[in-house]
Amino acid sequence: MDLIFINELGPDFRGNHIYEFIFSDVEIDLWGENWEVSPAAGRPSPPELKYVKRVGNLSKEGIELELGKNSDSFSMEDIIDGILSLGWEKVYEDNVESIRSVEDKLYSKDLVLTYNKDYENVE
Repeated sequence: MDLIFINELGPDFRGNHIYEFIFSDVEIDLWGENWEVSPAAGRPSPPELKYVKRVGNLSKEGIELELGKNSDSFSMEDIIDGILSLGWEKVYEDNVESIRSVEDKLYSKDLVLTYNKDYENVE
């Protein structure tokens, strides 16, 4: 079975976010209402019931997910095509990375930055 949709049910009275993880064994012709809408912007509904085989619920203090179905740039079709993930954890931290950190992450994937010679005056 594969994860096919993450549905946010909203925060509970404590402010904890509640999610449904919807699974299916259907591999083709999977569809739901407004899955073609681009950008998705929160409009896609969960898949049709005939596709749903199992549903898991998640609610934990401090866990908040960003959902692909709420994307302002992509559609559920893009998620099906593997362009965007169904969901990922929101991380609230400083997004600034040092040049060394970026170079190390790229190097771990056998990638190396090539720098523009016009901007080599970094001290």
